[in-house]
Amino acid sequence: MACERITQKDWYKILGAKPSDSLAELKRKYQKLALLYHPDKQKADVPAGEVEKRVQRFIEIDQAWKILGNEETKKEYDLQQREDNLTNEWPLHAQVYLEDMSWNEDEQCYSLSCRCGGNYTVFKSETKDISLVCCDTCSLVIEILH
Repeated sequence: MACERITQKDWYKILGAKPSDSLAELKRKYQKLALLYHPDKQKADVPAGEVEKRVQRFIEIDQAWKILGNEETKKEYDLQQREDNLTNEWPLHAQVYLEDMSWNEDEQCYSLSCRCGGNYTVFKSETKDISLVCCDTCSLVIEILH
């Protein structure tokens, strides 16, 4: 199951962190960078253009912490990163609109036959969250367009 795209930015890179870092480690890295780039902590002799760059960097650092410092949004972001990696690594068979798939009333799901003879299946409860679906017998993937 996938989630809605939060953003294209690599929030871990912004914090100088890794997905495997603990929440405490993420917080430590955030605090160190926040102190370094916080607008109130800038020296008076910094050129105006540099001040603006530092403010923008602080805003990015703060956004990264808001996403990675919350378990739920971190989980969503990590899922999106995995989905993006799947898109790059797995063969994308097709892009399909949900309404072009066959509806099965009994099982409350949409399905589409794969060229291998297997099926792509999306349950009604997943339709808002999912965008990539793997075939149940081979490695092909379809992208669901909304």
